[in-house]
Amino acid sequence: MQPFLNYRSLLAAHRSPEIAMTKRLKTYTISVVAKLYEVHPQTLRMYEREGLIKPSRSEGNTRLFTDEDLERLEVILSLTRDLGVNLAGVEIILNMREKMDAMQKEFERFFEYLRTHADEISSHVEGISDSEALIPVTKVARAQVIEQTPEEQD
Repeated sequence: MQPFLNYRSLLAAHRSPEIAMTKRLKTYTISVVAKLYEVHPQTLRMYEREGLIKPSRSEGNTRLFTDEDLERLEVILSLTRDLGVNLAGVEIILNMREKMDAMQKEFERFFEYLRTHADEISSHVEGISDSEALIPVTKVARAQVIEQTPEEQD
């Protein structure tokens, strides 16, 4: 069995009418996904039962996989095929990735808030005497912390 590349290159390599039609719609049926990734449709159904993938459904209750679903499937297949991770481990890894993404977004929102309110924060910090501070910090260090970007802090 050949290792899969990614769904975009697989779609480009296959030009059947079924794939061309589903590509235009940006959703893929279970049979197309199974062929592209060389997995049995039952495997995809099991991944859905286990909650690893969540394809949408058509009015006729047909599973429809989006590009996002295919990217997630690629991660699952990479973990199981290449790294030998079992499905319980895959679930934990995927959950941790989602939490890390959420934390990253929260950090970016917080940093953007700090950036947009830097003057207000700076004036508030200037008003605090060293005896009121929880941790004594010199005025030079305060100014440097506010001006640094996350990349500079690493």
